[in-house]
Amino acid sequence: MELSKEQKREIIARRVAQELHDGDVVTLGIGIPTEVANYIPHNVNVIFQSENGIIGVGHKDLNPNDPPSITNAGGVPVTAKSGACFFDSQISFSMIRGGHINATVLGALQVDQEGNLANWMVPEVFVPGMGGAMDLVVGAQKVIIAMEHTNKGEKRILKKCTLPLTAAHEVDLIVTEMCVIEVTSEGLLLKEINPLFSLDDVLDATEADLIIPDVFMQKAV
Repeated sequence: MELSKEQKREIIARRVAQELHDGDVVTLGIGIPTEVANYIPHNVNVIFQSENGIIGVGHKDLNPNDPPSITNAGGVPVTAKSGACFFDSQISFSMIRGGHINATVLGALQVDQEGNLANWMVPEVFVPGMGGAMDLVVGAQKVIIAMEHTNKGEKRILKKCTLPLTAAHEVDLIVTEMCVIEVTSEGLLLKEINPLFSLDDVLDATEADLIIPDVFMQKAV
């Protein structure tokens, strides 16, 4: 099924939001991950930390005509919840490197079946730097990748990443518009398939080997 970019982003962000629990401290990367904060249920209190020095990030600022007073790490105007705190990068990365972040949600260029992540550069294309992703994937207790399943037809969930790695063996969960995949010691386990897609759709868009539970095989017959 052909989805618009906006539809894909919403599907991914809504599904990632289901992985977060009451009381979790969570850091969101730029891009699709920033959308996750907009889909947390009202009865669930997730504390969002932004690596540029905020804890207690609220939803996206819905007053685009006003000069933004608060932005997240991606420069997107956001709100701050009651009790939010602001601090410098030293404190921010002490939280991240000290293991105080329950989960981080990051975008990716590639992920492979070993749980390796490439999300910071494409060779011969200018990038300003790795940013905080390297610290987040090592420091956070759970690493969730939120990304579109393919990019202009190119597969992004691979047997082996071909781009420079951000980190090795650190990814725990991959959420795309098509499915949810858990990284296990045995390989990539297919956990869910979006009802808009079939098992064949997922397999056709994925280079990596997938562990497929019987329930999906039976539905495909």
